[in-house]
Amino acid sequence: MIADDGQKAKISKKLDENLKWLNEALGIDKNFDIISRQVHFAGKDAFLLFVDGFTKDNIMMYLLRSLTLVKREDIVVNTLEKIFKTYIDYIEVDQTDDLHQVVDRVLAGQTALFIEGEQKAILIDAREYPIRSPEEPDLERVVRGSRDGFVETLVYNTALIRRRIRDPKLRMELMEAGTRSKTDICIAYLEDVANPNLVQLIKEKIEAIRMDGLPMAEKSVEELIMPGSFWNPFPKIRYTERPDVAAAHLLEGHVLVLVDTSPSVMILPATFFHHVQHAEEYRQSPLVGAFLRWVRFFGIAASVFLAPVWLLVALEPRLLPEGLKFIGPDKPGQVGLMWQFFFAELGIDLLRMAAVHTPSALTTALGLIAAILIGEVAIDIGLFAPEVVLYMSIAAVGVFATPSYELGMANTLVRILLIFAVGLFRLPGLLVGFGLVFIFLALSKSFGVPYLWPLIPFNWTALKSILVRSPVPIQNTRPSALKPQDASRQPLPATKPLKRKSENSETNGSRRKDE
Repeated sequence: MIADDGQKAKISKKLDENLKWLNEALGIDKNFDIISRQVHFAGKDAFLLFVDGFTKDNIMMYLLRSLTLVKREDIVVNTLEKIFKTYIDYIEVDQTDDLHQVVDRVLAGQTALFIEGEQKAILIDAREYPIRSPEEPDLERVVRGSRDGFVETLVYNTALIRRRIRDPKLRMELMEAGTRSKTDICIAYLEDVANPNLVQLIKEKIEAIRMDGLPMAEKSVEELIMPGSFWNPFPKIRYTERPDVAAAHLLEGHVLVLVDTSPSVMILPATFFHHVQHAEEYRQSPLVGAFLRWVRFFGIAASVFLAPVWLLVALEPRLLPEGLKFIGPDKPGQVGLMWQFFFAELGIDLLRMAAVHTPSALTTALGLIAAILIGEVAIDIGLFAPEVVLYMSIAAVGVFATPSYELGMANTLVRILLIFAVGLFRLPGLLVGFGLVFIFLALSKSFGVPYLWPLIPFNWTALKSILVRSPVPIQNTRPSALKPQDASRQPLPATKPLKRKSENSETNGSRRKDE
């Protein structure tokens, strides 16, 4: 009989008992894709257990052919060990005496081999998940640079990172979360660079997950390890689908969290300024990269402040100097300006969602409908002032120019907040609204790192590298906020002149002795 205490179930020497237990646990006779394949070799009865669709057929056929050539006299003594070490011609194999572990491994895609009279099973990792080819991510395109991107299979993603960082200190630790989904989660970091306290904190938070499943993969993990994120629209974790971006952050001392079934990799911790940088800036010369960065900064600032500030001067023309009186609206429209901005905001968000769900062949038609049938007609009938459409369009372009989709959505909510604050309280509303948002960001932290670092607390060296895209030769230190074990990214220059001087001094000393 199989002794099952709920934690461990010992494998029996009798195949029938093992098969009965597995049938109750996995429902082999009820699931068409869970297959139990009876085999016989060297006078021994055995069976293979695997999930159809996860196993590589050619490898399993090769192994079965190899087993049929085994003779009984070759495996009479220590049958399992001899088959495991000699006749299983495959690299990734393991043994276990626990049926619960067999169930977990089989559902993860491995194949289990049970042999009559043996109290252990051989686990063969000959799985092959359905996978798409690595392609350039839509949200992080670059003019020059690599075109590969992460996919939904964890082992491919770790390989893309190891291809770029061949450091023996790179650690890829596998964890599991979800009592039912049993989702694989990989923690990647450089052991001699990353802060060990940060690594341990992330591990503890993942181990504390008690959900039954993680169907939304990395997003579910984020909300479970970042408490209070429901009320905070600003992203405290940076996502990337580019292996080069992930590798760059590993070298800085960050920790990566890769979740199986997701092409997005989480970068921890992340500050506000991590979300305003793009890989394109590092694919161009430093001067061009700095120019692109400042254009991006302008677009992000315009997406937040342009509409509220224009609404303020439209409602309070006295705030404008005489030479800028033309900025106000000539025809305010039939609806209040504050509500015009609000309805225009809803219209833009509605169009964006419609574009996501619209087939690519119809996106051009959708744009024409939005621009002509909605925008022009709304202005002609007096529903919107032309300036409202203009400034909301510029704000929308600024949102699209924001490298981080999550930060763009957070800035949208801040813009709406400021529009209502200006509409209700004019200049005090704008100042108080912006002040509250700034204080909120200044008090926020991402895994112990201040969210507005290096602005608050102030660090000019780090802030300078954010304001201006610095050349690679002078990027010789890692961010101090991460508290890395190794703060230097480049070795100190060789001290050859000093060496020559010491040699000369030794020569002179020997000459003096001879004299």
